[in-house]
This record gives sequence, structure tokens and C-alpha cells, in this order.
Amino acid sequence: MWQISTADIFKCLSDGSRLRILHLLSQRPLCGCHFIEVLGLDQVKVSKLLTYMKRLGMVKATCEANWTVYRLAAPVNPIIAMNLDCLAQCSADVAKLFSTD
Repeated sequence: MWQISTADIFKCLSDGSRLRILHLLSQRPLCGCHFIEVLGLDQVKVSKLLTYMKRLGMVKATCEANWTVYRLAAPVNPIIAMNLDCLAQCSADVAKLFSTD
């Protein structure tokens, strides 16, 4: 069912910024500006990270008004799901995200 190889999944998960983005997206769909603010990365870096994950089919993007909203691609690959379940240490990112709403 999933087109992505296990090696590609672990390559993606091995990057801390991509892993943090996936964790945030496991909470809810987000605009690219949220990643810039929460992760403290510049727009170019965030765009490259999201493009990489879109190319792998891990993330989907939709245009809503002037914003691009990102979400995890459904269904979520079980390897990704298991790893996301192990990301309790990223709770500080989630708390920071919701404190800015």
C-alpha cells in the first residue's frame, strides 16, 4: 500500500527538523509559518524540508486562501506512526505551538 521504502522513511526520520515537523503534524494540520515560528527555522529551510517529505508522500499540502496547509498523508505509514508514538520528548514543541494560537 505504501510506495515509500523503509530506508527512505528512516532517512527522513534521521533528520531532527523533519522529525519535529512530522510530530507537529501528528497533532493537527499546520501552515508553513507555524514551523518557522515553533522550530526557529527560516522559510527556505522549512520549504525544503516540506518539499522533501511531500516528494516521499509523507505529507500532503493544500492551498487555503493565501496559506499552504500541511498534513500527514493518509493513511499514515505504520513505521512513521510507531515512531511518532515514541516522540513524547517533543511535547515542548507542541506546547509552544498551542501557546501562540
